[in-house]
Amino acid sequence: MRVREVMTRDVVTVAPETSVRDAGAVLAARGFTMLPVVDGRGDLLGVLTEADALKDRLPVDPRGLVHGEQQCDRPRPACVVGDAMVEPAVDTTPQADVAEVARRMLERGVRSAVVVDGKRLVGVVTRRDMLRVVSRDDQALAAEVRHRLCLYGGRHRWRVEVTDGRVTITDEWGDERDRHVAAVLAGAVAGVVDVCFRDSVPAAVGHAVGDR
Repeated sequence: MRVREVMTRDVVTVAPETSVRDAGAVLAARGFTMLPVVDGRGDLLGVLTEADALKDRLPVDPRGLVHGEQQCDRPRPACVVGDAMVEPAVDTTPQADVAEVARRMLERGVRSAVVVDGKRLVGVVTRRDMLRVVSRDDQALAAEVRHRLCLYGGRHRWRVEVTDGRVTITDEWGDERDRHVAAVLAGAVAGVVDVCFRDSVPAAVGHAVGDR
């Protein structure tokens, strides 16, 4: 499964001259953890995370100070996004393998990654995008696998069953080359987690490719 199959293409972005306060309001209102920062051409310049938007913006509550103590000098918060943005923790391309991107995101402890084509921002992929894919209904997965196999080998070449995202393909011919192609086609369906083959089953079990 490739990133282009699961990523969000309609991305909310900010410009480097946007105020950090305004960008923080977008983060809070949308429930995002990160906003890509782009220039006028749509090229990615960096990202603004929740942590960046919060940095140095929460002063100590003066009611907690005793005996007229003064707050210690602290850094002034950045006013515009261009002064607060950072390099993305994880970036990727539309052609990248989703499994590899997910591994990198989990290792870095981030919920989203920017997707670029060269320098141009083309999307964002989030944990939610990935969860939406892996939780697809088995019937929907089976229908898509059957469709792909129909295009390759005809309506009655294979029988397909799907349970918890695991695809079982029944094949009475046993041609290893055809099985390899079928495994690639089925495994590329978003939401499929495994593909295996069975040599034959009674005629009453399963559904012929294209039956529904």
